[in-house]
Amino acid sequence: MASPVWKGSLSFGLVNVPVRLYGATERHGVRFHQFERGTSDRVRYRRVNERTGTEVAPADIVKGANVDDSDEYVVLEPQELETIAPGRSRTLEISAFVPAGSVEPLWYNSTYYLAPDAKTSAKPYNLLCAVLERTERLGVARLVMRERQHLAVIGPQNGVLTLSTLWWADEVRDPEEVLPAIPETDVAGREMELAGQLIESMAEEWRPEDYTDAYQERLGDLIDAKHEGRRLRYRDEGPPKPRTNVVELTEALRASLGGDTGSRKGRGRKAGRDRARAPQQAPPVSEMSKTDLSRLAAEMKVPGRSKMSRAELEKAVSRARRQASAS
Repeated sequence: MASPVWKGSLSFGLVNVPVRLYGATERHGVRFHQFERGTSDRVRYRRVNERTGTEVAPADIVKGANVDDSDEYVVLEPQELETIAPGRSRTLEISAFVPAGSVEPLWYNSTYYLAPDAKTSAKPYNLLCAVLERTERLGVARLVMRERQHLAVIGPQNGVLTLSTLWWADEVRDPEEVLPAIPETDVAGREMELAGQLIESMAEEWRPEDYTDAYQERLGDLIDAKHEGRRLRYRDEGPPKPRTNVVELTEALRASLGGDTGSRKGRGRKAGRDRARAPQQAPPVSEMSKTDLSRLAAEMKVPGRSKMSRAELEKAVSRARRQASAS
C-alpha cells in the first residue's frame, strides 16, 4: 500500500473527519541518465559558483529573488523564509460547496485520493461522499502541503473522495494575453448540422485504457531488444491513405461523413481486418516489438495474452500461426 502524502482532519460545519491523502496518479516511462559517448562514464550536474567555477555545498546556498526583471536580486536566508511560511497545518476545512460543473478543467492541477484515517471516521466520510454525489457539488478548501498553501476542491469519484489542487486565480492566464486575435466568423446552420453528424459518427464511450503511450511502449521495446542483442522491426502498416485536398468547410464535412477520411472507429476496424488477412506480411516474430506482438495476439485471439511477457507472446503467436497454417 502507498504511503500517505498528508495526514490531517477534514471538516465541514461541526463535522470532523480524520483523513489521509494519497497520490492518485504516477508518471510512467523510461528514466534516462547521461553518459559520455564511447564510455560508461556518467555525466552529472554540480552546483557551482558561476564566477569562480568552484562547487558550492548545499548548506552555503541561499535563495535570491529577482527585482523588477533587473539584474538586482534580494537574498533571503532560510530563517527569514520560515517566519512567513504557512506552517504545517493539519486542517482541511471546507469553506463552501459549489456546483461540480462550475470548476472548469483549466483550473485543475494535481489530484489525490482521500481516505478515512480510522474506522470511526468511515461513516462521516461515506456520508460526505454520498451527499456530494447526490447534490453534484464540490467542497472548496485550503490545504497546506509541502510548505505551500493550495486551493483545492473535494468531490466523489468511483465511490471515494478525491482532492484536486487548483491553480490560484492570478496563475491562470487570460487567453487574450496569450493567443493572437482570432477573427470572428459566421457559422452556417448546415455546417453546424454536418459537424454534429460527424461528431456523432465518431462518438464512443470514454475508456481510458484504450489509449496508450505508443512512444513509451516502443522505447521500452527498443531497450529490451538492444539489451538482448535482438534486431527490432515494427510491422509495416503501409503508406498513409491519401487525403483529398478539400478546402471548403462544408465539402470537407460532407467528405468526412461520406467515408473520404472515415471515422476513427471505422478506420480502426478496417485496419484490424486488413492486418488479420495478411499476417504473412509481418516481420518474423523474433524481430517484432512486444507492442506489435500483443496486437497480433489480439487479432489471433490468443488467450491470456494480457499477462504474457514478450517471450511468452512470441511463443504463443508462433504457435497460433502454425495452427492457422495447418488448418
